[in-house]
Amino acid sequence: MKKRSAPPKLASDSRLIDSHCHLDMEAYHGDLDEIVNSADKRGVNRIITIGIDLSSSCKAVELADQYPGVYATVGIHPHSAEDASDDVYRELKKLAAGPKVVGYGEIGLDYAKQYAPISIQRREFARQLDLAEELHLPVVIHDREAHEDTLNLLRERGPFPAGGVLHCFSGDVLFAHQVLELGFYVSIPGIVTFKNAVELQQVVREVPLERMLLETDGPFLAPAPWRGKTNRPEYLLYTAGKVAELRNISIDEVARQTMLNTEKVFSLPKEVSIQ
Repeated sequence: MKKRSAPPKLASDSRLIDSHCHLDMEAYHGDLDEIVNSADKRGVNRIITIGIDLSSSCKAVELADQYPGVYATVGIHPHSAEDASDDVYRELKKLAAGPKVVGYGEIGLDYAKQYAPISIQRREFARQLDLAEELHLPVVIHDREAHEDTLNLLRERGPFPAGGVLHCFSGDVLFAHQVLELGFYVSIPGIVTFKNAVELQQVVREVPLERMLLETDGPFLAPAPWRGKTNRPEYLLYTAGKVAELRNISIDEVARQTMLNTEKVFSLPKEVSIQ
């Protein structure tokens, strides 16, 4: 069996923030304390856990209350757009008032799987963009094979004073710059470590580091050399290391700047231990 390479190491004063993870999902059940503690030991000392429907949003808020360094978002993923209702949005608004809710999402469009009809996805995306603005929360946007419609809706419903992020960014350099022009950030997942991720690697080279976040999207999309396995927040080190390699800078510079960016986007307090 081929031995997996060890993750790069951070300096003792460097920290990473996993800006997008799904800590409530079944892949983490039974091991969450160990997963959170292991991430903290390796320098990933804050995690934003993401709501994708009412149930997971409730759980995200519970987890944020449980762990000092975990924060939450709430929202309805495009896969669940047909489940949205006035009652659901009323409950999400109540959850959003929680002290550790730092964003609204993930929301957006997914034309790859189309678990919900495109017309309903668009309707609920627009409605949630308006709700996020009403709540003064940054938006966390899911965009899969829907770049043009995503951009059009952001332009139509904007501007967004609280800003936001295109999570698990999958567009090209041109799309990245169009997103930046709207005041949003791009979030880089472990996919950047894949050999065939040429387009994303070019985005990482050209987008200003000051407009970039890092994420696992755990338990999905584990970076090389863990591709195909359950992704863990500590694996963010591999992603940060690849970004550093592509930009010819140190991993500590990547960590420091993306930490500052994430704190800015989500109005996070400075340096809180995750445990």
